[in-house]
Amino acid sequence: MKTFQLRLQDATHAETISGVRSFVGEDVSGSFGIMAGHCRTISVLTIGLARFRIQDQNWRYVAMPAAVLYFHQDQLTISTRRFIVDDDYDRISEALQQQLVEEEEKLHSVKESLHNMENAVFRRLWELGRKEIG
Repeated sequence: MKTFQLRLQDATHAETISGVRSFVGEDVSGSFGIMAGHCRTISVLTIGLARFRIQDQNWRYVAMPAAVLYFHQDQLTISTRRFIVDDDYDRISEALQQQLVEEEEKLHSVKESLHNMENAVFRRLWELGRKEIG
């Protein structure tokens, strides 16, 4: 059976896996699969788990907070902020859940910072307006 190469890359490292027989991921249109010889494809994967199989081995799972997928000439490249690869579905599901919690905490922190900056700008504009009037 024909195989392809999977290249996973994030902000800090990359991993190349040869001999991949199939890949299953999900984008906004739903789940889809890729096998060797697939036509050129580009998609944005949703937050969650994807899976791939090397030859006749068990499925391996990839957890990621969304990613860009590009397949061309039997090379599948997945680019994301961070990824985790594991054979154990329960373990990687737990890792993904932890990632989602961390992302939510960071998002909350960013929103709070933006709110504070917005208040500071409005306060400064109000002070400048008072000086012009008075």
